[in-house]
Amino acid sequence: MHEHAPPKKTAHRQSSVGPRSTALPFAALIAGNVALAFGPWFVRAADVGPVAAGFWRLALGVPFLFAIVVATQGNPLRNARGLGWTLAIAGVVFAGDLASWHLGILQTTLANATLFGNSAILMFPIWGFLVAHAWPTRQQGVALGLAAIGAALLLGRSYSLSPDHLAGDLLSLLAGTLYTVYFILMGRAREAMSPLASLALVSLAGALPLLGFAWALGEPIWPQQWGVLIGLALASQVVGQGLMIYALGHLSPLVVGIALLLQPVIAGTVGWIVYDERLGAPDFLGALLVAIALVLVRREAKPVASVPQEAKTGT
Repeated sequence: MHEHAPPKKTAHRQSSVGPRSTALPFAALIAGNVALAFGPWFVRAADVGPVAAGFWRLALGVPFLFAIVVATQGNPLRNARGLGWTLAIAGVVFAGDLASWHLGILQTTLANATLFGNSAILMFPIWGFLVAHAWPTRQQGVALGLAAIGAALLLGRSYSLSPDHLAGDLLSLLAGTLYTVYFILMGRAREAMSPLASLALVSLAGALPLLGFAWALGEPIWPQQWGVLIGLALASQVVGQGLMIYALGHLSPLVVGIALLLQPVIAGTVGWIVYDERLGAPDFLGALLVAIALVLVRREAKPVASVPQEAKTGT
């Protein structure tokens, strides 16, 4: 972004420590997206309804999250004062995101569901620029443009908007919009709380609405095989979301948004191998453009303001 140049001494210090201080959050961002990319596969393999799978993702993930928080940080409610409504709304929004996305997963390809479900790739960076009252730099603009082209190419042969996929695509797009709102709310919570504490509370707030959605839709809720749902909870909620929320407190919306494109690349590969949802040349070109965009934003990545809770807890 275009900003007033800081004093030379400060600028030199930032340039010398910036890349190093963002290395761990960037690695967490990549690893989190890789873990999340396997979520659609777990949802398809579950023996419960898609919305019920979302409920179990949160319900089974909550005990792990709270156990980690209590063991490493103590009281998970510490520094949550004044954030009750933010966390509650974030939980309901996240429940809506999972419900619409999981329904979409069963009505379109894995690549499409993951791409549209992560349409925050464009919405979240745009929100970041609006909040900062600044235009992207030339390199950031190029990276965002390459990411947008890569996203379009990743649709592959489904860009014709086949009637067979349209309902699933629209549900996934709704999920992506709600995911953007969730990121914004979690960014506010992360200003005062550690990533795992905020994620644990939001997961708890989102579980009950998902159970209500699944019951209203008449879905089968109680599973016969728990392994798939435990895998969904650990991979998507504990590891995937945990790493994403950690990175959210350290990296700009642009970096977080573009990195989301890793998910459709990986999910598309899984869909090809497991469900014979074959990829074409446009998909591979799109993946290449995404990789270039990530390299560009990584070179410009700067740490955002530190989180007070992390300074206290060491997380």
